[in-house]
Amino acid sequence: NYLLHLPVPMFILSADGQRRVDYVLTYPVKKPGGGRSSRQSVQLLAENASLPMADLEGGALNGHEDHKAFRREEFEGKLRDMGLELEKEETKIPGVGFVKIHAPWNVLCREAEFMKLKMPTKKVYEVKQSSGIVEKISSLVSKVKTVQIMQLISVDCLLQLLYEEWANYSVFYKYQPIGLVRKYFGEKIGLYFAWLGLYTQMLIPASVVGVIVFLYGCATVDDNIPSMEICHPKNNITMCPLCDRVCSYWKLSTACGTARASHLFDNPTTVFFSIFMALWAAMFMEHWKRRQMRLNYEWDLTGFEEEEDHPRAEYEFKVMQKSLRKDKKSHHKVSTMEKLTCRDRLPAYMANIVMMLLMIGVTFAIVFGVILYRISTKAALHMSSSSITRNHVQLTVKTTAAIINLVVILILDEVYGAVARWLTVLEIPKTDKSFEERLIFKTFILKFFNAFTPIIYIAFFRGRLVGRPGSYLYVFESYRMEECAHGGCLMELCIQLSITMLGKQLIQNNLFEIGIPKLKKLIRFIRSKQGAFQEEERQKKLQRYETDHFLEPFAGLTPEYMEMIIQFGFVTLFVASFPLAPLFALLNNIIEIRLDAKKFVTELRRPVAARAKDIGIWYNILKGVAKVAVIINAFVISFTSDFIPRMVYQYTYSPDGSMHGFVNHTLSYFNVSHFQEVTVSLFFCLYRYKDYREPPWSATPYEISKEFWTVLAVRLAFVIVFQNIVMLMSDIVDWLIPDIPKDISLQIHKEKILLVDHFMKEEQRKIHILESRVSTGSKEVFSRSNNNITTMTHSCSQLHTKCTKASNASNDVFIVQS
Repeated sequence: NYLLHLPVPMFILSADGQRRVDYVLTYPVKKPGGGRSSRQSVQLLAENASLPMADLEGGALNGHEDHKAFRREEFEGKLRDMGLELEKEETKIPGVGFVKIHAPWNVLCREAEFMKLKMPTKKVYEVKQSSGIVEKISSLVSKVKTVQIMQLISVDCLLQLLYEEWANYSVFYKYQPIGLVRKYFGEKIGLYFAWLGLYTQMLIPASVVGVIVFLYGCATVDDNIPSMEICHPKNNITMCPLCDRVCSYWKLSTACGTARASHLFDNPTTVFFSIFMALWAAMFMEHWKRRQMRLNYEWDLTGFEEEEDHPRAEYEFKVMQKSLRKDKKSHHKVSTMEKLTCRDRLPAYMANIVMMLLMIGVTFAIVFGVILYRISTKAALHMSSSSITRNHVQLTVKTTAAIINLVVILILDEVYGAVARWLTVLEIPKTDKSFEERLIFKTFILKFFNAFTPIIYIAFFRGRLVGRPGSYLYVFESYRMEECAHGGCLMELCIQLSITMLGKQLIQNNLFEIGIPKLKKLIRFIRSKQGAFQEEERQKKLQRYETDHFLEPFAGLTPEYMEMIIQFGFVTLFVASFPLAPLFALLNNIIEIRLDAKKFVTELRRPVAARAKDIGIWYNILKGVAKVAVIINAFVISFTSDFIPRMVYQYTYSPDGSMHGFVNHTLSYFNVSHFQEVTVSLFFCLYRYKDYREPPWSATPYEISKEFWTVLAVRLAFVIVFQNIVMLMSDIVDWLIPDIPKDISLQIHKEKILLVDHFMKEEQRKIHILESRVSTGSKEVFSRSNNNITTMTHSCSQLHTKCTKASNASNDVFIVQS
């Protein structure tokens, strides 16, 4: 019945001007009318009330509205029974009603006891007052500080303070006021922004190292022997055509630009950077655990335990339907408590599996469609009459294909998000926590495949299912599988990764987050017919909770976390091919923090404050992505780049231990007369292609050579060694960095000592009371009580002695959570 709730964003008073409004509920006020949706509502009401439709047909809509009003009154009555105070007011927004809720102090205290909120206390020390001029100066400073503190903690002022010091692009260089964020939005949202801030901060060293790796590639590009051999004009090597019929033989020197550009990302520092990023991910996870523990201590969450969630309304409704069906079959009421079993959910599980596989299949089909686009477009551009077009075929095809992939990813992201929510609703999870976790899992799987399938194809499959001249592999008997450029697929992987990452960040993460909430707000404003009341609004402004009615409802933190997790995947999974990824992520996140802050402060209704001591399932997803990144980067270095072939050649086949002759070593020979009837000399019939195969004059022509197996063995060995070394180093980092900061651990230990000391004093006070009773003749009562107390005091004394010895070197002032 209540469409939305508005936790008040500012200090709002009730009509009497005395009570503070803590919460606002709103509900629709509809006039009777016809329509299909109205009849469906009446039909649903009839089913729930077990009444025939004929009994509701007469005053169908009025009856339905009366039923909703009755349910609202019943709900409001239960709120009053809990001690809350309700107030209704006439509003200037047509079709909307508001209910203000005030929670008295005794209700807040009672709920605080249920939630086990602790009241902070601290040791009080006597401070001697100074005299003379110093006292006057101190008094003045104290007054100024008091005014500033009162201004900071004022609820009328807190939202404005967040807007100026947090939700503002001009303060991007400042630390976030996480304490104020937590105070206004709650611990759950505060933890998200704390995590985002730490992640952005940790991107700084990763960006610096990535820029150094890129600059090293720029500085050494002229000294790279393989690219120099490709670009040398005397090295006039003729290569086999890259496509059938329309593509002609080409000179290797035309790939000079691609070879030089590939060196910027494929150089000896690539391996070092991959190891560094794997350790960086491990250190980030460890630092977040420490940061999270510190926040738990500061926010009084160290002893917080999440209570079991109440069943969702949808779940209880299905259980009720199941019970009614059993009652109907057995003709009497079943006393046992029903619940939904796996058998009840089996159709939903089957639908989930089928739909998930179908969506993943759609992703693969789109990637395959882009492959066909590249193949056909390349052939069409080669037939162009323009020499400029023919000379830039590779760059044109790569760039346009990457842009098409980006557009498809952006569209499917929205579709997959809706599909994941629909599938989760079908499962009917019991609690909100279970619903959220299942939704996150499905959304992550679908969006991960959507974002990374084109990149995985380029990294590990493109150019490896090609065949050889005279025996190429075809799709649909006419489309020849595409090859990598001579510089390798790493450059194409870099182009695809950079366009996808930058496009998602600029379009999806920024423009969509700004534009969509504003558009929805405008639509709600138009639908509410508020334009007819603009003159009245000029005369008397709406209340704050009335204007907040037009804001976008808070939909949870799942979209915010999801976009950052996908970005974390771009930064870690294929960083070996794109060392500038951390830099672009850093620049995006600097804006993202303030963008999200502004969205929470100005574009969204204030969410319900929720307590949480960690980021939940997102930590496990981050940890999984970090581990997968080690394996993927090992395969990228081994199979996508030319790092391993270069090393094998230099230390095994090079006559002088240098890289001279590496390009010629990676090229095989092919005799054109073997698939074309030509009458030219053998010298002009020999052309080259990139592969490790036997020459046409050998005993086994065109068979895979022993050099291929040597390189393959080294590649596989590198993957195993790289993975184990990095995993070992990550475990060492995990072992060296403690999860709990030392000062926090010591502080918690001190609080336990003070708590014991407090109990000791309390027991001594009881002993004194009992001793005073002894003087009045209650010796027997004192004797029994004293025995028990003496035993307890003795145990507390032993604990106090041990704790005192453990912290005898510290006399700090600290806070006791009691």
